[in-house]
Amino acid sequence: MKRPATVLLLLLMILAMGMLAESNSSQVPAHHTAPPKKGEQLPPILPKEQLWGPSFQHAYQVHAYELAARIPAILYQQPCYCYCERIGHSSLHTCYENTHAAHCGACLKELYYSYLMHKRGKTAAQIRTGIIAGEWEKVDLETADQIN
Repeated sequence: MKRPATVLLLLLMILAMGMLAESNSSQVPAHHTAPPKKGEQLPPILPKEQLWGPSFQHAYQVHAYELAARIPAILYQQPCYCYCERIGHSSLHTCYENTHAAHCGACLKELYYSYLMHKRGKTAAQIRTGIIAGEWEKVDLETADQIN
């Protein structure tokens, strides 16, 4: 009698863990649904004079930070699919406040996607919808430094 109950309990635990993993992977990462409040100062994007060294070996890394500085309020409203909220980030903007984004393909691709969509007249909410849909994954980082 104990054996079937133990097997049933194990199966239920495995099923519950699978459902938990599935629900976590479908969650949208941390982001803000509105721009910063009037007068609210966002932390600065890492400035150009700090875009050197081992973190910035490729032109697309440096260029991403330059573009990020042009659209901080847009980035503030975007999720980051490297799930860096686990290390305290609150949006894609946070990734560009230090060298984190330079090491992360998701952060870089989402930045270039956001910038391109912003240039095409998309709102932050429309850009967020595209990011959630995975459209950022199509960005080619090897040619991204050509984007202006």
